[in-house]
Amino acid sequence: MAARGTHGRRPTLEEVAARAGVGRGTVSRVINGSPRVSDATRAAVEAAIAELGYVPNTAARALAANRTDAIALVVPEPETRFFAEPYFSDMLRGVGAELAETEMQLLLIFAGNDRERQRLAQYLAAHRVDGVLLVSVHADDPLPDLLSQLEIPAVISGRRSAAETLPSVDSDNFAGAYSAVGHLLSRGRTRIATITGRLDVYGAQRRVDGYRAAVEAAGREVDERLIVPGDFTEEGGRRAMAGLLERCPEVDAVFAGSDVMAAGARQVLREAGRRIPDDVALVGYDDSAIARHMDPPLTSVRQPIEEMGRAMIDLLLAEIADRRPAASRTLDGRQLVLPNELVERASS
Repeated sequence: MAARGTHGRRPTLEEVAARAGVGRGTVSRVINGSPRVSDATRAAVEAAIAELGYVPNTAARALAANRTDAIALVVPEPETRFFAEPYFSDMLRGVGAELAETEMQLLLIFAGNDRERQRLAQYLAAHRVDGVLLVSVHADDPLPDLLSQLEIPAVISGRRSAAETLPSVDSDNFAGAYSAVGHLLSRGRTRIATITGRLDVYGAQRRVDGYRAAVEAAGREVDERLIVPGDFTEEGGRRAMAGLLERCPEVDAVFAGSDVMAAGARQVLREAGRRIPDDVALVGYDDSAIARHMDPPLTSVRQPIEEMGRAMIDLLLAEIADRRPAASRTLDGRQLVLPNELVERASS
């Protein structure tokens, strides 16, 4: 069993220092991972910590370093959307798994309306977290600029535009859409429609760009009537598909910007008596559990969502540790784009 401090108390930093034969400051440097300690000294301190059963006071360490040992995962969407879409749960799973390797705490904060955003702004202005992960950011969202003004380290999932100024992690939305539409073209489909996500989301814009590029690369002209706006929800997929069948009943394939919208589109197609894939081939995006459990199983573009969550944590922890002024840093290596993969199933 590990030894205890004098009189049965929890051992102190001073007692560890005495056991190791070093000063209190040296013990503190070892605990905080400072490189300014020799290997022999580090080994002596670590042995003393193990012998005494010393447990560092993380709260005191955080206070002394002006740290909270907490980060916030901020979702500027209603809670209902967060719990309805597998994308968010997969992202949270990746973030949580990577953060479990640290002593940091994770706070999940929703900011889907003006009141919640105002409350969040006040919370962040008090510097109650060391950094922020932003997921599902829209082009006009003021939160990224607020974080920059407050000088709070932040990483966003998906850029707001091609000129993004913050560190970010995204998947290759253009290439993902291009491969999906190319797959449908290779199956002989000629009237390929797309149901877009919300176009104030840069990733949704890039998926439309990929759709257009694939159609044009096949020597075809893009028919604007086949580009139908959606909103990443199942109901949005239903509305878009119903409108599409009314305008272009000859459609023979649909690329939906999310699996959730594809599920809504499938319902409308079935109600209209259209067989999948015989009459209309269907492809989604995300490769969520929805895709695997649909009937027929859904061909979908697999985003490495959990990997994206892990990468966001790694990038944010590096941002927190970097003491240089933000203005002195470049974005090289701080904006990651991960590859996607088309998973073919029976729907196409």
